[in-house]
Amino acid sequence: MKPEGLPNASVRRRYLPKIMDMQTPLTFAEILSALSHALDITEGQPRGHAVRTAYIALRIGTELGLSDTDMRDLYKASLLKDAGCSSNAVRVYKVFAADDLLTKRDVKLVNWSNPIESLRFALEHIMPGANIVQKILHALKETRGSIRVMDEVTLARCTRGAMIARYIGFTEQVAQAIEYLDEHWDGKGSPYKLKGEQIPLLARILCLCQTMEVFATTFGVDAAYEMLHQRNRSWFDPELVRLACSFQYDRAFWALHAEMVHNPDMAPPMPDFTRQVLPADVDRVCEAFAMIVDAKSSFTAEHSRRVAHYAVQLANALGWDAERMNFIYRAGLLHDIGKLGVSNAILEKPGRLTDEEFAAIRRHPQYTYEILRRVRSFAWLAEVAGAHHERLDGRGYWRGLTAEQLTTEMRILAVADVFDALSAERPYRPALPMEKVFDIMERESGTALDGELVQILKSIPKEVPLSQAA
Repeated sequence: MKPEGLPNASVRRRYLPKIMDMQTPLTFAEILSALSHALDITEGQPRGHAVRTAYIALRIGTELGLSDTDMRDLYKASLLKDAGCSSNAVRVYKVFAADDLLTKRDVKLVNWSNPIESLRFALEHIMPGANIVQKILHALKETRGSIRVMDEVTLARCTRGAMIARYIGFTEQVAQAIEYLDEHWDGKGSPYKLKGEQIPLLARILCLCQTMEVFATTFGVDAAYEMLHQRNRSWFDPELVRLACSFQYDRAFWALHAEMVHNPDMAPPMPDFTRQVLPADVDRVCEAFAMIVDAKSSFTAEHSRRVAHYAVQLANALGWDAERMNFIYRAGLLHDIGKLGVSNAILEKPGRLTDEEFAAIRRHPQYTYEILRRVRSFAWLAEVAGAHHERLDGRGYWRGLTAEQLTTEMRILAVADVFDALSAERPYRPALPMEKVFDIMERESGTALDGELVQILKSIPKEVPLSQAA
């Protein structure tokens, strides 16, 4: 059975080079450096922050004389350091009643381990526009008077990030570098209060380098070094500070950093310490990023995995081969990666969205496309994943593609996404009955959704729950 209104041959020919490009071998560094841009935006950082952190970290590693094995782990940990960042987004939003992306961005510019600075930051960022009494009452309600909120937020992020690293198959050294990223030399970091050499070396390097990178990008290199001296022996290992100071006046090094800030899509001339990835490795990375995406909001738990599963079921019913089904599985896993760039103040809003807020939501497929296209062999996947909110009648977003431009892969993803949105249980409502789900989808057939694909999905036996991912 063929879906209705298939794109013409010229459209398929245009996409063919992108399909063939999927065969180009990837390394872990290539795929992680590209996907790390999604982690940058959910931390409120300019794109390329993680890659630039890796750039500085590898210079420190070279000055230290680290082995190739340690340099490889440092590189991976740098790129994946914020893998747990989405898991605390809801908590940050609720504590501050504010845009979590802006809050996370600004907290990296203050010495949050200093009680006075921390209090000033809280009062400035909790409930923007509210008076001091409202701010204090909200803070007491959300924290129940606990002073360990920062530890709770950091624990969620760091433990989740370490779990993601282990899931992908990285070493324990990589996982620990991520888990202890926010520990400080004086023992006043978060969340475990480790001190001095109790903190793994790679975590100490990352703590210094990510903070340097934020300051260098925001305020300039001189400000980064001023911060380094101010936090020496409190936040940072003094030996690492000394090594960082050894290249303070390396103009070529910092000029390249500035060029990377100006052009975050450039590939920095860093040695790639990672091996080529096998197809199974790519699948695990995609699955890991699906976990990161789905942790962003309380409304989306397991959404990406379920969409991937439904898409595979549809592809299987169409008689696709294993390679094409694997492709649509990856597209399903990554289709919502752009949502990491949408504030939880919008995603978690209980009431009606404003026009501006809805416009922000409508940008997430574009973010998905822009993030995925950075992976050298993901050009076709980026096209498909970025089209999951397009409609046959051309009234979808973000490009407003029409039926003639929508390939079968794009149509499958749109049907799978809508089906999960309607059939999954949400915090604000129970799962809709299947009869109602398909009644809605059939009304949308021919205008928004491909009617043949809707009928195929409806006919798939339900003995095995569709929510069980493939």
